[in-house]
Amino acid sequence: MRTALYQLGEDFLSTIIFLIVYFVSGQLYLAIIVAIAVGIGQFLLLKLRGRNTDIMGWLSLVMVIALGGASLMTNDSRFIMAKPSVVHFAIGIVMLRRGWLARYMPEFVKQNVPENVLVGSGYAWAALMFALGLINLYVANRYSIEVWAWFISVYAVGAKVVAFLIQYAVIFVLMRRKLRLAKSTAAPLPP
Repeated sequence: MRTALYQLGEDFLSTIIFLIVYFVSGQLYLAIIVAIAVGIGQFLLLKLRGRNTDIMGWLSLVMVIALGGASLMTNDSRFIMAKPSVVHFAIGIVMLRRGWLARYMPEFVKQNVPENVLVGSGYAWAALMFALGLINLYVANRYSIEVWAWFISVYAVGAKVVAFLIQYAVIFVLMRRKLRLAKSTAAPLPP
């Protein structure tokens, strides 16, 4: 799960930097240019380190340049504000692959939690990504950049944290129940 969260952080780095620069400076153009530079720098850093760029890395780079450029040309921040939606939709599509979540689970969890729970959790994550993408588009089109920034940095992140905590609690309860059942049905050792 840590790998998935790290990857999400990488995918949203230019958006996070965009928000910070915008709120510190109040300059839309500056924030967009810095976000584009961070996106390009992030891509170049991966190349220098010899890491392969996956489809999400390419998508993130193209989006920050295209949507940032569209925002600069039109002086309309909604283009750059749409980037998280595209990322959420792309991640949601990947999460529709059956069993993707099992890859991030420790072997102990995979052995003690029913497969249908892990598959269902994976689909629930996909639904959350699609919902966040749609809500982001709505907020970006209807509200100010300040409201959008609150949404993307508090609500969207908070929704993922709450989903993670719910998933953790469900898996914990299921594992505990299975282990208790196994312990109670185990044959007692002879004296």
